[in-house]
Amino acid sequence: MRLYDYWRSSAAYRVRIALNIKGVPYEQVSVNLAPGADEQKSDDYRAVNPQMRVPTLEVGGARVGQSTAIFEWLEETYPDPAILPADPWERLEARSFANTIACDIHPLNNLAVLSTLRSEFGADDTTVTRWYHDWIRRGFEALEKFASGQDNGSFLFGDSPTIAEITLVPQIANARRFDMDLSAFPALLRLDAACMELDAFKKASPQANKPT
Repeated sequence: MRLYDYWRSSAAYRVRIALNIKGVPYEQVSVNLAPGADEQKSDDYRAVNPQMRVPTLEVGGARVGQSTAIFEWLEETYPDPAILPADPWERLEARSFANTIACDIHPLNNLAVLSTLRSEFGADDTTVTRWYHDWIRRGFEALEKFASGQDNGSFLFGDSPTIAEITLVPQIANARRFDMDLSAFPALLRLDAACMELDAFKKASPQANKPT
């Protein structure tokens, strides 16, 4: 199994966490997304993933992108330990929580969008940062309301993390990288702290995967 990966990509970060929780061994193939390198735009990588994004998971020569789809395949293929709650309604809630980040926050703040804001609309760094913070704030306000109402254990749905936390932690890391004040989201910060006590999250972090 191969994971085409970039150390700072939050979508790839999610998949690294999920693979670590499942205990599935994999080979990392670095794709440097940094401006100036732009390896995702190369002909070689376009042949791997026509979307020119990471992550891409390769299994037996077959390749697929999209982190949340990869979560579902991992859960079906390696069901233990689970990254979805057992209860059907809680499974729905976990997916909804994760998709608030993966479908609403992250797409508006990914590298391609930020680059377009600069190149096509003349946005300066201050404007880009305001844009970035605003979309995180909108999503986190809803997620904080949900998280603050949960009292089921150390995590949102019991004593082990699910796709909800797997998706949240990389987004919090991104917010911190852009110097966002997160003090309005104490429930989300508690979840992040609890996750970062676990080896699966530590080993998946950007710091642990930064090229030397």
